[in-house]
Amino acid sequence: MSTDRQAFHGLLRDLPGPSAAATEAARARQSILTKPPGSLGRLEAAAVWLAGWQNRERPRLEQVQALVFAGNHGVCARGVSPYPASVTAQMVATFEAGGAAISRLTRAYDAALSVIALDLDRPTADFTAAPAMSEAECLDAVRRGVAAVPETADLLLLGEMGIGNTTVAAALCCALFGGAPASWVGPGTGLDDVGMVRKTETVAAGIALHRSNLDDPFEVLCRVGGREQAALVGAILAARRRSIPVVLDGFVCCAAAAVVAKLAPAGLAHCLAGHRSAEPAHGRLLEMLGLVPLLDLGMRLGEASGAAMALGILRGAVACHADMATFAQAGIDDRAAAEPAP
Repeated sequence: MSTDRQAFHGLLRDLPGPSAAATEAARARQSILTKPPGSLGRLEAAAVWLAGWQNRERPRLEQVQALVFAGNHGVCARGVSPYPASVTAQMVATFEAGGAAISRLTRAYDAALSVIALDLDRPTADFTAAPAMSEAECLDAVRRGVAAVPETADLLLLGEMGIGNTTVAAALCCALFGGAPASWVGPGTGLDDVGMVRKTETVAAGIALHRSNLDDPFEVLCRVGGREQAALVGAILAARRRSIPVVLDGFVCCAAAAVVAKLAPAGLAHCLAGHRSAEPAHGRLLEMLGLVPLLDLGMRLGEASGAAMALGILRGAVACHADMATFAQAGIDDRAAAEPAP
């Protein structure tokens, strides 16, 4: 994708939907498996959802790719996090060395992990003083998100890392959905009450500065977003164009996804919320996006950890859908056979 606005909007046009034939075939298969209809609850729905997007009656999870985008934020200079921005690069090194939670979770659930560091030595601008990114910088990050998505993936797990990025997520949500800044701000990595006040004031200052430029979701991304959020937007759109189903992580990841939702009706139809994080505003955001999380484990780590945990659930859903016996194979009378003839 070339780094221009026209190419970006081209990603949003004529977004493909799931295969109706594969979806119907998967539903039909669910109806003949050795269980009462609907007895596996959301496992059944998840298997059918995967089947539709993969265009297979029996979906597979042989090539699962986790992408973690990392970025730094100029707004950190305002003391919105208890950790310094240098931790972002240090955590990226830990991911790559295999010592982070997402490193272990992807290994446990058999997913490939790629970490994409986005100009960590060049933080975005402080959005309380200027737009966080120029249009060219934002589009470059989107392009890098698009390029990171492998065409052969059966499923994509998306996450991020960046000190200060819950402040960015709160600003994105406030700009996109409105409401008081305080209603979107949470403790992130562990802010105290004084830090929460400072963080809320920072989001409010950013919204006030850019208020006249917040009608366009892409402009919102440029004004108060970050490189990792822009890359997530690119990855979500690239996955949609390739009909690759996506599992979203927590508050920061879903705030980036909200940009897509605002730009394209049903733009997140290929996305599943892996979990509801402990960041207070995440549940509210999920409701606004129409996403029901698979898990609620009190997690608030980011780095695609919640999405990776959800992969375990999806593997169970696929195993049951693909490998359970049918009533005919097991020699069991099904419900239709048990009903008396009229």
